[in-house]
Amino acid sequence: MRRSVLFALLLLAGCVVGPTRAQVMAQYIGADEATLVQALGVPSRTFTTGDVKFLAYDERRTAILPPPPGPFWGWGYGWYSPFPASVVQYSCETTFEIVGGRVRTFNLRGNDC
Repeated sequence: MRRSVLFALLLLAGCVVGPTRAQVMAQYIGADEATLVQALGVPSRTFTTGDVKFLAYDERRTAILPPPPGPFWGWGYGWYSPFPASVVQYSCETTFEIVGGRVRTFNLRGNDC
């Protein structure tokens, strides 16, 4: 019993992930615009209205997910699936609000944030 509990705890410890995107971007709140651009690069888009400036960073990636296993046996090839692989588009847009040359807040939008 004790051994299985230890094994389960070790498995769970392997699932610990790093900081979320929101936690990483939160470190830039209060930073000046030059520091933000130096750290993240040139933004994809900028927009200024009055004294407020918005810097948007787009990230996109494509993943090909394997098909679910099928109930068929291919001669000499093992199991195969009659279903096609899935192509999934992931994106995340991070928009920073700059007021007085400093980052005031940020917003995350997309299915990969």
